[in-house]
Amino acid sequence: MLNQNTGMNKNHKKISQGPPSVTGPVFYCEDVSVEFNEIRALKNIQLTIERGEIIFVTGASGAGKTTLLKLLSGLQEPTSGKIIRPGFFSGKKNLYVSNVFQDLRLMGKYTCEENLMFSFDSSIYKDKAEFIQDMHELTRILGIKDRLHLKINQANGGLQQKVAIIRSLLTRPDILIADEPTSSLDTENARRLFEVFNLYNAKRGLTVIWATHNKELCKSFTGRIIHLDNGRLVYSGHACFI
Repeated sequence: MLNQNTGMNKNHKKISQGPPSVTGPVFYCEDVSVEFNEIRALKNIQLTIERGEIIFVTGASGAGKTTLLKLLSGLQEPTSGKIIRPGFFSGKKNLYVSNVFQDLRLMGKYTCEENLMFSFDSSIYKDKAEFIQDMHELTRILGIKDRLHLKINQANGGLQQKVAIIRSLLTRPDILIADEPTSSLDTENARRLFEVFNLYNAKRGLTVIWATHNKELCKSFTGRIIHLDNGRLVYSGHACFI
């Protein structure tokens, strides 16, 4: 079963600094449906996601985006059909998945920096200095280095979203699943965040699955759109054709 990011994970081993040489599927959905109190949130989904892909999940509110992301994360099981999450890949027993959902699960009484420091895991980094170097790089790129002293409960929504994303990236995941991570960000900051995702995809082979309403942003980057309408997958392909 996939590991899910709820903090530190002692079974998560440090991944290579370069992109993986092996490719292959990380998720199969075979005729998957999900029902909640007789409401079908997802309907007969057929989907394969390959390692190292960048996926944008689009659709109107209520289309099933969050349900699909939770299904892929292992936080939701299908009512019918089958989801296969290959658990042995590139010599590793488990792929490590880091989730960023709309409930950011940050600790309000701690500062932004303290929330990030809780991500340090000695099984991922050779030492704390390497972790801090990564943290400083990400906070600099996303423009929050001068606000790390603020407590989370004093931070605005955009700063909280950035902290949650950085915290996820600091776990060096194989797969990042994010639900509307730019909803509190302006266009410039949204683009900057996705440029970070692109960088980690190129450097480390990070698979990115990102639910968003922002079709124009999707068209600015290379990736595949998965478009949902009323629980059905109605399009899978390049952004320029939607």
